[in-house]
Amino acid sequence: MGSMAQKSVLMLCGEFMEAYETIVPLYVLQAFNVSVHCVSPGRKTGDKCVMAAHDFLGLEIYTELVVDHLTLNANFDDVIPDQYDAIIVPGGRFSELLSTDEKCVSLVTRFAELKKLIFTSCHSQVFLAAAGLLSGGMKCTAFESMKPLIELSGGAWWEQPGVQTIFDITDCVKDENFVSTLGWPTLGHSLRVLFESLGSKISSSNENHPSLLFLIGDCVEDYSINVPFKAFQALGCKVDAVTPNKKKGEKCATVVYDLEDGRQLPTEKFGHNFYVTIAWDDVSVDDYDCIVVPGGRSPELLVMNPKAVELIRKFVEKGKFVAAIGMGNWLLAATGALKKKRCASSYGTKVAVKVAGGEIVESEGCVTDDKLVTAAATSDLPAFLYALSTALGLSVVF
Repeated sequence: MGSMAQKSVLMLCGEFMEAYETIVPLYVLQAFNVSVHCVSPGRKTGDKCVMAAHDFLGLEIYTELVVDHLTLNANFDDVIPDQYDAIIVPGGRFSELLSTDEKCVSLVTRFAELKKLIFTSCHSQVFLAAAGLLSGGMKCTAFESMKPLIELSGGAWWEQPGVQTIFDITDCVKDENFVSTLGWPTLGHSLRVLFESLGSKISSSNENHPSLLFLIGDCVEDYSINVPFKAFQALGCKVDAVTPNKKKGEKCATVVYDLEDGRQLPTEKFGHNFYVTIAWDDVSVDDYDCIVVPGGRSPELLVMNPKAVELIRKFVEKGKFVAAIGMGNWLLAATGALKKKRCASSYGTKVAVKVAGGEIVESEGCVTDDKLVTAAATSDLPAFLYALSTALGLSVVF
């Protein structure tokens, strides 16, 4: 999937790790054939770690929301650092606990000794302090509450200048083999730095990198907007998110679906807020190569809005790429975009796809048919990212 020689990354996990900072790099790296092993001390393959969403919900400090679980795919005790190209430590409260675990601190230290890439986010820079890796004035950034810890540990606090709004927060800092980020708002640029540090070459068959417009609304599925949005940012594309009834800078609530033991259907939980990046009246179809409709319940909202339906039809009429994830097919069905097209579908949209004249490919989680790219569910996002980037003429080679 876009790589000549597979790279390997270790992700150190634990209870209440930040979901966004875990899932986005995990799925994006997997999309381009980077092997990612998720491990946690005292746990084995198949065990689960609960994840949390951290966001500002009107209080003076961020709120923690329990969202879903990550299933580990490797054993902590089997880890051999020499076999990996990098280690990623997401943010979240687990870092406070594991930074006192001798095995975890030794693991991070060993990656440093081997001059392997160490990627930390938000609060996980505490591992760098615990391992004594900040001494000597290493440049480091993190969530602002981490500044005293970084400076007391001998690090040099780095802060992006000129930040006025959340849209300005794009940067991270790299010092030798250490990459540190403020947190999830920076993940688009941070992933780009991660890719470059792993030796990737990103190219486009077109003169310019493609531009993508994401059509969203309240209760859009968290990962199906954040993963592709940040992924295409990292690939150097122009990306925007729009919704009919909100202005640039206003928030759309997101949701996460967590399949709990013994239930037929997943529980819906609130995720991170997502900020609209462009006003509806400022959107011109000619400025974009593709429109993406993420999943969640927002397609149900959008299908009732004639402006949203018409926008999809304009992209189809102009021969642009159209993509949908999960329940996004619900909106495409109403526009005629699925007629005589092969597509992937979850159970939630199978009836809609059939009555709209589409053909469901049961055996595939992601399907490309001419200029239509569809994914059945959030778990199919790695395949979706690869398929859509390929369709748009992008290539990632390590």
